[in-house]
Amino acid sequence: MIRRNQTLLNIINMFLDAVLVFCAYLVATYIRFDMMYGAAPALQLAWNRKYFEIAAVYAVVLVVVFYAARLYGSYRFQSQGRELAVIFTVNAVGVSVLTALLYVTRFADFSRLAIFMFFVLSTVFVSVKRIGVRAILRHYRTLGYNQKHVIVVGNGHFAKQYIEDVKRHPHMGFTVDGYISKTQREELGKCLGTYEDLETILDTRLVDEVIVALEPHEVQFMKQVLSAADKVGARISIIPFYNDYIPAHPSIDVVGRTKLINMRATPLDNFLWRVVKRTMDIAGSLVLIVLTSPLMLVAAIGVRFSSPGPVLFKQDRVGKDKKVFRMYKFRSMRVTGTENTGWSTDNDPRKTKFGSFIRKYSIDELPQFFNVLKGDMSLIGPRPEIPFHVNHFKEEIPLYLVRQQVRPGITGWAQVHGLRGDTSIEKRVKYDIWYIENWSLWLDIRILFMTAFGGMKNSEHMN
Repeated sequence: MIRRNQTLLNIINMFLDAVLVFCAYLVATYIRFDMMYGAAPALQLAWNRKYFEIAAVYAVVLVVVFYAARLYGSYRFQSQGRELAVIFTVNAVGVSVLTALLYVTRFADFSRLAIFMFFVLSTVFVSVKRIGVRAILRHYRTLGYNQKHVIVVGNGHFAKQYIEDVKRHPHMGFTVDGYISKTQREELGKCLGTYEDLETILDTRLVDEVIVALEPHEVQFMKQVLSAADKVGARISIIPFYNDYIPAHPSIDVVGRTKLINMRATPLDNFLWRVVKRTMDIAGSLVLIVLTSPLMLVAAIGVRFSSPGPVLFKQDRVGKDKKVFRMYKFRSMRVTGTENTGWSTDNDPRKTKFGSFIRKYSIDELPQFFNVLKGDMSLIGPRPEIPFHVNHFKEEIPLYLVRQQVRPGITGWAQVHGLRGDTSIEKRVKYDIWYIENWSLWLDIRILFMTAFGGMKNSEHMN
């Protein structure tokens, strides 16, 4: 029943997206040619059959690309941030291609302002609809509707963890009807029978999915469980006993009959997303360099008169793929020759008064926009460390060098959660790895806003 309902919902979802994109064209051209300029003849031209056909074809093509990007399916597991980022990116690329085609072919005259409005409105319309649908589904699932009925096979640690997680997240719409095991555990709920009874149980119950959570010593039952589920056509999901070691978004490669789980696969392994992130870095750093240039000029003058020495402090840091680069900052301390091994503190005698001021408000970090423009850094990412500390931390902190899979950033997920200054390195690494494994364009935008409106002032400054 859930699968049939999901198919119908997907069709309705695709149809509504296409209609909203077409309506965005109508609204954009109405605003451009009627509301803004009162050009009725131009509006009549924009609403003739030829332009309607172009808008309709674009809407259909956009929905097809959305489908290819896996935007149609169950919302139970999909990240809303990823969904909105894909909608924005695909629509931006689509509108750019459409504009280029209209310009090259001269098939029809067009208004650049109207096309820009069309892009904005179509993105907003589709995004708002999807946010609304999610909110409605979450509400009804919390009330007990639109439930997916599952049976858990096993009674060990991961079976218990899964049942507890389902109870903690009622909005996802899962109902555990019971568990199958050789022995009973009261805290897991209702025991439906043993592994030998699974086929009969699935024949007599309406079950949407079987969750296999066998322990390592029970692996001999795996074939029996899978055969029983396959015989009645039940969907199967497996929680491996090495679940704690698997990243959030693993990828699977196949070599002949062998399946390889890539334990360090990240969203930024995708070439398209790397291009998107790098494009945002280049555009963002250029804009920020222009906007902060007066402040950087004042800071440079202040540093010059605060103490003898260069305006910029250049220090080796470890970047992507463990490559060392020179990171730029406005100098905030007196030149002593001890900058490559030690962190500074609030009471560090090396700091000048002006240096303390620019460090407090992160003004000393502004030259790093040039590091971003060069490609050494990103606007968002784990903060880079000096080689001395990297060599030390990699021996003491598990997964520390996983941070080096991406470009280091001016700000990051750890920093906007207060993990800067004299804070736990272990916690920083945990936040950095979560960011790397769960990266999305929407997450980067969120971090930028969190930095701008709450993360620029520092009481302590470590790196």
